[in-house]
Amino acid sequence: MTLEILTSDDFSNIRHGFFTRRGGASSGVFSGLNCGSGSSDQADIVSINRARVADAMNVDAENLLTVNQVHSADVVVVNSAFKTRPKADAIVTNQPGIALGILTADCQPVLFADEKNAVIGAAHAGWQGALAGVLEATLDAMETQGAERQEICAVIGPSISQRTYEVGPEFLDRFIAEDSDFSRFFANGDGDKYHFDLPGFGLHRLRIAGVGFASWTGHCTYSDPDRFFSYRRSVHNKEVDYGRLISAIRL
Repeated sequence: MTLEILTSDDFSNIRHGFFTRRGGASSGVFSGLNCGSGSSDQADIVSINRARVADAMNVDAENLLTVNQVHSADVVVVNSAFKTRPKADAIVTNQPGIALGILTADCQPVLFADEKNAVIGAAHAGWQGALAGVLEATLDAMETQGAERQEICAVIGPSISQRTYEVGPEFLDRFIAEDSDFSRFFANGDGDKYHFDLPGFGLHRLRIAGVGFASWTGHCTYSDPDRFFSYRRSVHNKEVDYGRLISAIRL
């Protein structure tokens, strides 16, 4: 099966892709394009999957760069390939020939590009990172490399949608403690439960930060098991592990 790569018309001249699980070499619960070396999938199979992504991005496998994601607001700026992945949740470059990758399985993969000034970025924005400011930190890092904020386009890829993201009252409380206005990203659920709009929150943070344009592809990872891995779905299905999707961008 060939790779399925979702793209956004908002990146007119930038090679990028939100890769689905289709077209990979993994099997079982990882069936498809599992690119997560932190999973319990076979390491050599994950390497094959990542090599397929690198080929699709037209870079050597060692130039498909990902970070050791820890749900932080930390960003690294890279100028060349590295062997040991730094702990961070976003990555930025102004160098051609380097593909920046982010792994997700419900969290937001966010790709950034200032085409005018040739600066790109990629961020992993789950609720913790988004609340901590990883999106704003990515924009800041891009500016250090020559980007202009109003020229930056940001696209959120496949993520868990509000109707499938049920949370408890303590989750709501954490957001309200930060800003009472954040209540608008929650809808009432059953009993004392709520449904959180993660992509809506991400778009809000990006727009308030002054990004030139921001959008979401509209794909829900939880609701489409044939195309996307989902951490939350794996928990509900009592599966032993889950695959990781990759999203990538390059100059």
